[in-house]
Amino acid sequence: MLFQFNTIMNSILLNVSSGAGEAAQESINVFSMAQNGGWIMIVLALMLAFAVYLFIERLVVLSKATKEDKSFMDRIRDYIKEGKIDSAINLCDKENTPSARMIEKGVTRIGRPMQDVQVAIENGGNLEGSKLEKGLVLIATIAAGAPMLGFLGTVLGMIQTFFNMAQTSGGMIEISSLSGGMYQAMVTTVGGLIVGILAMFAYNFLVSRIDRVVRQLESRTMEFMDLLNEPV
Repeated sequence: MLFQFNTIMNSILLNVSSGAGEAAQESINVFSMAQNGGWIMIVLALMLAFAVYLFIERLVVLSKATKEDKSFMDRIRDYIKEGKIDSAINLCDKENTPSARMIEKGVTRIGRPMQDVQVAIENGGNLEGSKLEKGLVLIATIAAGAPMLGFLGTVLGMIQTFFNMAQTSGGMIEISSLSGGMYQAMVTTVGGLIVGILAMFAYNFLVSRIDRVVRQLESRTMEFMDLLNEPV
């Protein structure tokens, strides 16, 4: 086995020195690398496409969630002071944002004990927060699973390489018979890391945006409770 390994290394050095001119004239593009990565690269490409779709879909939802009429709470205050509860509910339905839907839970319970109103708003806020986190688990799974899948491709490529070595007779090993497995081993690792890194960045970015919306919901909760506690 040691003799075969030394033979491989000597063959690699000879091929590198003799084929340096040809290698300089060739270029490797991303598409050709993906093709030589085998079926694992197809799976990684599908995972990347799915992660991009989830990221864009969540980004659109979060962008809509942060857009709110600055006079919304002032109008809610005026309607409640005037006793126009139905108008306040209609305004919340018209806004149709996480904050508005949460406030609507409290408006519909005006007249009940303050504890009931606060619990209703908090439950509404938790529900809206869970809706915003939809799909994040899948992005986190892709971020963690893509590098592992790429590593699986590396293992399979090395198995193919050693299999080709075992099939070689006479102790002379052609480097071309080993390049396929070694190429797959390297390409899938790179592909898995790229997909995992992009998914990780997307996940952390979405989490930061969700935290901002959650803080906005908490601020609206305190503002609404202060409104109910204002003297008539």
